[in-house]
Amino acid sequence: MDYTKFEKARIVGSRALQISMGAPVIIDVPKNMSDPVEIAMLEFESGVIPITIKRAMPHH
Repeated sequence: MDYTKFEKARIVGSRALQISMGAPVIIDVPKNMSDPVEIAMLEFESGVIPITIKRAMPHH
């Protein structure tokens, strides 16, 4: 699924908050990486973030 830049920012931000609060990380993180935003970006790019986007149907 293609995400808008706003959806991507919301997903990565939400996941980074989860990680910073102690949520388990789904991917193998390089030893030199500790920033929750970078880890969330890596998860997003790997397609493993456990967050679902539901889009509303457009109003006509």
